[in-house]
Amino acid sequence: MRATTFQGIHHLDLSVVDAEASSAWYERVLGLRRLRRAEFPGRTMIVLLHEEAGLVVGLNQHHASDGSAFDERTTGLDHVGFRVGSREDLDAWQERLEEFGVEHSPVADAESGSALVFRDPDNIQLEMWWPRPRP
Repeated sequence: MRATTFQGIHHLDLSVVDAEASSAWYERVLGLRRLRRAEFPGRTMIVLLHEEAGLVVGLNQHHASDGSAFDERTTGLDHVGFRVGSREDLDAWQERLEEFGVEHSPVADAESGSALVFRDPDNIQLEMWWPRPRP
């Protein structure tokens, strides 16, 4: 039998309170490019693309949403981690987040790597992660 595997994440869909506001934030802060907006029964979806990574991000505004902010302590998504190529990239991301007024943690170094944590407009925790090379 052939081994079952996959090559990475193709797309990530997030539920948001305001698709247009979230789209503007992801475009401005993370540099994603808007591909399209689609209307479906019960939801509006805006599709974005991160060109370099090939990652597609769908922002879904469910019309029946109660408008509550994201809380990673409930069942479901905890956070999304984006890989960066070097420890110095985290410093550059920290500067970018400061430039856009996005609250963030300091870069935290650990044995396995380094992280920079911040949140999107719906309080979804995002992280820039540099995995420390193994000896």
